[in-house]
Amino acid sequence: MSEGRKVEGGFRVVLLGPPGAGKGTQAPAIRKEYNLCHLATGDMLRAAVAAKTDLGVKAKTLMEEGKLVPDDLVVNIIKENIHTKECQHGFVLDGFPRTEGQAKKLDEMLSHDGTKLDHVLHFVIDDNLLIRRITGRLSHNPSGRVYHEEFNPPKVPMKDDVTGEPLTRRSDDNADTLKTRLATYHAQTAPVAKYYKESGVYSKVDASLGTKTVYENIKAIFFSRS
Repeated sequence: MSEGRKVEGGFRVVLLGPPGAGKGTQAPAIRKEYNLCHLATGDMLRAAVAAKTDLGVKAKTLMEEGKLVPDDLVVNIIKENIHTKECQHGFVLDGFPRTEGQAKKLDEMLSHDGTKLDHVLHFVIDDNLLIRRITGRLSHNPSGRVYHEEFNPPKVPMKDDVTGEPLTRRSDDNADTLKTRLATYHAQTAPVAKYYKESGVYSKVDASLGTKTVYENIKAIFFSRS
């Protein structure tokens, strides 16, 4: 499969998975190879607010009031994005849907446009391994370089390899916070996975494997259904 390959008729992919499972690593590779756009709901929401679109203004007002942005508004922001030239060959959607209700609203919007999802990739990984992955993360904020205490340690503990400056750890990268986030994630996502399994677009991805192996497995899933 060549770089920048265009998939006839468009190619629409949703990525499901807990924080730290590797969705943010795989999405750009999928986007590049298949000439898709990468839609991360948080980024889209911030962009709509910054651009002061009608939907962005509504979202900003709600957020300033401390309210959640309703599903319908998020779906409409997704719709705005998938109708852009950048998304003409399809999209990789990361961060939405998180609930069965959101999944149904997304399907309804796509159906209204005469399209549908082609793949839902569920990144599955053992919670204990995921916690090890995330709690060991270290960052050099000025450069964006990322290390890991166990899997990719710096040459000198807590020091950046290039500058020697101190590395930092995110305050929410701790086991107790992660266990709470994962419990919420599993409770929300189980019905979403079941919903997509019944629609025939669901595939499980073993996210515990190396980055390259995970990507090859994703391409195999795409090829098997092309």
